[in-house]
Amino acid sequence: MGRILFGILLGIMLLPLVAGLWIWRGHVPVAVADPPLPGEREIAGSLLDSRINREMVKTSPIGVDETNLVAGARIYSQNCAACHGLYGKPSIFGAHMSPDAPPLWEQHNHGTETVIGVTDDPVGETYWKVANGIRMTGMPAFKDVLTETEMWQVTLLLSNADKPLPPTAVELLRGVPAPPVAPAAKTSVLKTK
Repeated sequence: MGRILFGILLGIMLLPLVAGLWIWRGHVPVAVADPPLPGEREIAGSLLDSRINREMVKTSPIGVDETNLVAGARIYSQNCAACHGLYGKPSIFGAHMSPDAPPLWEQHNHGTETVIGVTDDPVGETYWKVANGIRMTGMPAFKDVLTETEMWQVTLLLSNADKPLPPTAVELLRGVPAPPVAPAAKTSVLKTK
């Protein structure tokens, strides 16, 4: 009985030592080209899903209209296209990220149906990912870069990628330079003495 207990204690003490040595010697798969650890994607995916389900907003505070879709296309082409690609033009390096940046204008199979980009995700999930980003994926958080309205505009664009879009939005998504946005009317404040 004493030998069994000694073996168990020795195993418990050696396991962290061996793991620490493995890490210290640089064998952890941290390069994008390395295969993932067993269960890494499943564990990370379930943790992400739990967090999003707890925090996501269920509905958009802005409507799906031409103005918001065109604004979303402008924001997407400036901030998202480098990794996720343009309409009919995949990203050069998005497929070489770990995990790969999904091409948001291409069809893919999801179960028994074919969908475009993230149109099968709830709108609140897409908004959460735009606002908060996803750690260790290359997906940045835009909540300190874009306004809440801008984040919703790009979210609504992505949620409607499988529907007809306004021609101006499609041109932006194909990489056609857009005319500059007209500046908002300035109001002057008169100072009186």
